[in-house]
Amino acid sequence: MALSASLAAAGALVALGSGTAGAATPGALTNTGTGKCLDVTDGSTADGTPAQMWTCYPGSQNQSWTLNSDGSLTAKGKCLDLAANGTANGTAVHLWTCYGSVASQKWRLTSAGDLVNTAANRCLDIKDNSSADGARLQIWDCAGTGNQKWSFSGAVDPTDPTNPPTGNNPDLGPNTVIFDPSMPASSIQSKLNSIFNQQQSNQFGSQRYAVLFKPGTYSADVNVGFYTQVAGLGLSPDAVNINGAVHAEADWFQGNATQNFWRDAENLSVTPNGGSDRWAVSQAAPYRRMHVRGNLKLDDGGWSSGGFISDSKIDGQIQSGSQQQFLTKNTQMGSWSGSNWNMVFVGDQGAPAQSFPTYTTVASAPVNREKPFLYVDDAGAWKVFVPAVQTNASATTWSGKTQAGSSLPLDDFYIAKPGASAADMNAALAAGKNLLITPGVYHLNQTLDVTRPDTVVLGMGLATLIPDNGITALTTADVDGIKIAGVLVDAGTTNSQTLMRIGPDGSSANHAANPVTLNDVFFRIGGATVGKATQSLVVNTSNTIIDHTWIWRADHGNGGTVGWNTNTADTGLVVNGQNVTAYGLFVEHYQKTQVIWNGNGGRTYFFQNELPYDPPNQSAWKNGNTNGYPAYKVGASVTGHEAWGLGSYAYFNVNPSVVEDHSFEVPQTSGVKFHDMVTVVLGGAGTISHIINSTGAAVTPSSNVAYLTTYP
Repeated sequence: MALSASLAAAGALVALGSGTAGAATPGALTNTGTGKCLDVTDGSTADGTPAQMWTCYPGSQNQSWTLNSDGSLTAKGKCLDLAANGTANGTAVHLWTCYGSVASQKWRLTSAGDLVNTAANRCLDIKDNSSADGARLQIWDCAGTGNQKWSFSGAVDPTDPTNPPTGNNPDLGPNTVIFDPSMPASSIQSKLNSIFNQQQSNQFGSQRYAVLFKPGTYSADVNVGFYTQVAGLGLSPDAVNINGAVHAEADWFQGNATQNFWRDAENLSVTPNGGSDRWAVSQAAPYRRMHVRGNLKLDDGGWSSGGFISDSKIDGQIQSGSQQQFLTKNTQMGSWSGSNWNMVFVGDQGAPAQSFPTYTTVASAPVNREKPFLYVDDAGAWKVFVPAVQTNASATTWSGKTQAGSSLPLDDFYIAKPGASAADMNAALAAGKNLLITPGVYHLNQTLDVTRPDTVVLGMGLATLIPDNGITALTTADVDGIKIAGVLVDAGTTNSQTLMRIGPDGSSANHAANPVTLNDVFFRIGGATVGKATQSLVVNTSNTIIDHTWIWRADHGNGGTVGWNTNTADTGLVVNGQNVTAYGLFVEHYQKTQVIWNGNGGRTYFFQNELPYDPPNQSAWKNGNTNGYPAYKVGASVTGHEAWGLGSYAYFNVNPSVVEDHSFEVPQTSGVKFHDMVTVVLGGAGTISHIINSTGAAVTPSSNVAYLTTYP
């Protein structure tokens, strides 16, 4: 059926697609206002060739377009694309190598004849309303004008884009870019540059990307910006080799990496140009399953406030530079250089010996499960590998050994793409599916309810969940083995009591043999919008493993999204379950106690905290008769708890006279033990009177760092 007839019958939006070879019929795209055809300038197939309007010539290959079921619009083997991934009015339209799922290459034709780019949600538009041969194309707000109206003489591929194949040909959404070694290096580099240029300083934008490399060897400079995940698709990091760099820089902020958040590099091998790579980041920027065949630098000349490395192998030296604190876990390194306040090593080979201040070195991780990851097997089938639980683990899970775990076929997953609803995801969960949430921002009007044991919820490209109308974004039953990984929960504008709850209140089952795991699960209150939530993460299920989280009430952001009475939030983390273990616990700026730990048998390896910057005065930040609230509180009834490598910092820049009595509050009992604590006053703004309970030196503008090796 001709597309125009199909649209007239449906009276609705139609996704364009690639689907089965030969199913689509090419045809001309004619502007109904001018009667001229969309044309490839000079018939060129070079990347960047502009699209133009020209007198229609039936049979011309320059005017022969195919509307594909994956949303791409192709001519002469190239895709109609937006210059530099732009989405603004006036962005030029040109031809580019097709990348399967790049959002800027996706289009839909409406029943009204608008050709809409799905990344920009703007219409294909003839620039300056010109009717001349050679008129250029751009995107512009859809206005219903003649220079935005199109008819198509071909036929669309009938493959249903709402139910795409998985297995060897998954549809991973419009914001996933997949490279393979057969692609020209110049085309790969051009697309990498285009994504980075958009994301380099896009700190509170809505764009999300996953950049995936199939097994093989590449020459590429992979610069990783905000909300970008870069990952290899091998079962081992060494299956994908990047000759060049996979790096995070702070050039956009004059070398200051203290705001280099929300990015991810994993499952790659890198042979860096010049012998050293750089990962200059702060919070929510995991570096997992990486093999660097050289040195790794963790700063870019200015301050940096990270960070997290896990399950990686650095052949040379890790150089921490200006990093204020850092957790390195289950990693092999040639050596480590550098220290500031709080460097923690758990289960590492080649780490510095215990020497506090400032090195805290623990021989092994008592219980751990690494993050699930996508890979492509030797037969080309896409799968998710789920690592096994490890006890008393040191070094990597993969170097020189076969990693323990199991593989799940992608057919076991519901693949959520932008536009998927909470009802869609809940229906899939109820049907026994796992969730693979592709890059995008998902508004939820109902809570995602995970009830089946061993369910995997895996986000890609910092997939973001926003709970609307004050709901909880995600809850779980008190069952074994749920894995939640790679998602950012961003509070909505109506206050949520809780953003994520692991297990219902009163959960009591023992899950020691198959614990629930949270890997790279992040929370944000404000910054992008005016978020509000009383508590961010509540863990009721016993034996849960928290493997890297940043729980953040924003101290900066888009205009009007941050303030003492604006992005309100009491507490970041509440732990009620027994025997919960946390690695890499970053919790910052909440208005009351940052962490409340009520369950017995808890363990924390690395804690980083900044107190709220913005108490307007002491009376606004007072807990009964006590000045301020602790950063980390162990409940009065707890008899067993242990923590290593903890830092809490004050920067009361709104009112520097504000005082916190103590950063850590614990019951006085022999089973509660804290090791290697540091408190700091930043920028001369504020005072912390004690480190833990009434013990430890005060930090003030004139004496700004204090350490305590053990308590009691």
